[in-house]
Amino acid sequence: MAQGAARQTGNTAGERQLAELEGVLERITYADEETGYTVARVDTGRGGGDLLTVVGALLGAQVGESLRMRGRWGSHPQYGRQFTCENYTTVLPATVQGIRRYLGSGLVKGIGPVFADRITRHFGLDTLRIIEEEPKRLIEVPGLGPKRTRRIADAWEEQKAIKEVMLFLQTVEVSTSIAVRIYKKYGDASISVVKNQPYRLAADVWGIGFLTADRIAQSVGIPHDSPERVKAGLQYALSQSTDQGHCYLPEERLIADAVKLLQVDTGLVIECLAELAAPGEEGEEPGVVRERVPGPDGGEPVTAVYLVPFHRAELSLAAQVSRLLRTGEDRMPAFRDVNWDKALGWLKGRTGTDLAPEQEAAVRLALTEKVAVLTGGPGCGKSFTVRSVVELARARRAKVVLAAPTGRAAKRLAELTGAEASTVHRLLELKPGGDAAYDRDRPLDADLVVVDEASMLDLLLANKLVKAVPPGAHLLFVGDVDQLPSVGAGEVLRDLLAEGSPVPAVRLTRVFRQAQRSGVVTNAHRINAGRHPLTEGLDDFFLFVEDDTEEAGRLTVDVAARRIPARFGLDPRRDVQVLAPMHRGPAGAGALNALLQQAVTPGRPDVPEKRFGGRVFRVGDKVTQVRNNYDKGANGVFNGTVGVVTSLDPVEQRLTVLTDEDEEVGYEFDELDELAHAYAVTIHRSQGSEYPAVVIPVTTGAWMMLQRNLLYTAVTRAKKLVVLVGSRKAIGQAVRTVSAGRRCTALGFRLAGSVRGGENDRSNESRRSQSLSPCPAQGAG
Repeated sequence: MAQGAARQTGNTAGERQLAELEGVLERITYADEETGYTVARVDTGRGGGDLLTVVGALLGAQVGESLRMRGRWGSHPQYGRQFTCENYTTVLPATVQGIRRYLGSGLVKGIGPVFADRITRHFGLDTLRIIEEEPKRLIEVPGLGPKRTRRIADAWEEQKAIKEVMLFLQTVEVSTSIAVRIYKKYGDASISVVKNQPYRLAADVWGIGFLTADRIAQSVGIPHDSPERVKAGLQYALSQSTDQGHCYLPEERLIADAVKLLQVDTGLVIECLAELAAPGEEGEEPGVVRERVPGPDGGEPVTAVYLVPFHRAELSLAAQVSRLLRTGEDRMPAFRDVNWDKALGWLKGRTGTDLAPEQEAAVRLALTEKVAVLTGGPGCGKSFTVRSVVELARARRAKVVLAAPTGRAAKRLAELTGAEASTVHRLLELKPGGDAAYDRDRPLDADLVVVDEASMLDLLLANKLVKAVPPGAHLLFVGDVDQLPSVGAGEVLRDLLAEGSPVPAVRLTRVFRQAQRSGVVTNAHRINAGRHPLTEGLDDFFLFVEDDTEEAGRLTVDVAARRIPARFGLDPRRDVQVLAPMHRGPAGAGALNALLQQAVTPGRPDVPEKRFGGRVFRVGDKVTQVRNNYDKGANGVFNGTVGVVTSLDPVEQRLTVLTDEDEEVGYEFDELDELAHAYAVTIHRSQGSEYPAVVIPVTTGAWMMLQRNLLYTAVTRAKKLVVLVGSRKAIGQAVRTVSAGRRCTALGFRLAGSVRGGENDRSNESRRSQSLSPCPAQGAG
């Protein structure tokens, strides 16, 4: 059939009958990557420039492709006649013009409109056959050298293979990007793996969880009560719990969750869990680890079930902290017998300021103890204390290494101390796969390691870091324990401060006079104490009252994109950050990002853009990485890394982001589900960052998320200005609600056990006596 022709089958009197439609996909106006639902405009060749709306299962279809779609005709009350597609196949275009549009659409990497025109001028209707059967002949086209010719041939073959996988996966609504990943992971074996071992996908391919793998498994006939399915479901439930911050789940809770998820008998789940926990053949490690530990809130012991990497990391971290504390070596021996009056006098000469007694205790602790923690809220002098520690250590020619979990926090640490600082990932030189270049066998060359924003450290990263600290070096964790815990599993800082921990600590509690004049600092402490923030008479803390959630969302965008820049002269992209309690809803980060992008970086004819799923990426967009990817950048790019899109090449199908660490990172178009817009981010994702101004929508629509440490964390992200938008009722709920329950982690128990295991230097009591103001065991309120 000629390109652009349309064919309809079925009875026109009964438009809901199955019909067939053929046309060229001109543009995608909406796509939900999770469900695959797509709204597109298709040229059916009727002439006059009329385009038809097609909705439904167009997952994987690319602009410029000719499609043969099967579905049903219908009518939308607002948009009129449209075609609902149930499945489709691609049809190669049959005219020179169609071939030119097809190749020039960006579908084949390396061919844009210019080369599409040259190739079709040279080969005419034979173009697609030449690319398919005689790709070496492309060198005949002016400007196409051997290198580009080879790339075009490879891209054509890859597209064909991915299309095969896509066609197979269409029935189970798997997105294009996931089909691409499946192909990149398994190559020619992709369809075989999908058919015969679908649950492998959940473990091997990022973006495929158990639910998608389960849908695929059911479509290929794997039984509902298959042990393979139940074991995969158990591991999925544990993986989900680590995403919620837990290092393990109590066995009874895991079994209940799995029964609910899988809809199978409890007995079958118990039996499969026992098999997962048993060692495999020939010493193969088990799928999970079971161990008796104290309950999450220090209650009755529970049988904890861990995924293997988290159990290993918890054991290792406790052992490494104990090793550092108990070693007889000391890489900064000068501070054992230092004349502190003289040292602190010298320090005052350098800084021009006396240390408060709490700060002085913290400085002594950091320079005399092998592992220590410094915590406290905003305005209490943590930064000046860290600077003092670093100044004194460097005065004694100590090798000081400074790190933080995020690029922004590392930059701030470097500015504060005048010394180089890096992210923990860069410091350890993490390699593809997540292994670190520095570990116990190859430790860092450091006498003092200072880690700022330590509340962000999750269990796996903390373990990698502590393993790399050499015996005798001093390790200082700095952070605010009252903030939200890490995005990843664990609550390392809180466990280090728990009752019975061998790690000495100082909590700074005095708010300095200069900080008392700040409404941001004053209200952060009020919120942390369970008191309503002051919202009148301040020049750096405001409340815009709006009870309607949808209106609050619109007002948030207006405040961030127009009012703050107009009044304070701040850049809406660089200086203003919207922090939302949750992602979903009209005042959630997802909806706000779309509105903020429209306000701050609107589409323009001269600015290239790329639609991916439900999002559009443009040059100038503020974006964030949403997964750890150890294969990107010099040492990986990590969940929460923020940057700006600096270039977008439709021909090479590549987008470049300049990150906060001043690193340029490239993304192929099929990798764009690793990026999300960051004009608005959830408060959880803002940890470790600091912004000149923050705007926080606090609405009753986020009722279940409103907790004291959430609002406290959001307010403490601001350097100069906070604007709350929402209802007083919602703010009151946030201030009153203390975070419910602890995460499931046994690190505190293991650290206390390391003390009971014996010490060969000094007692735990004498260690903790160094702390002038020890932290309460409960950490955040």
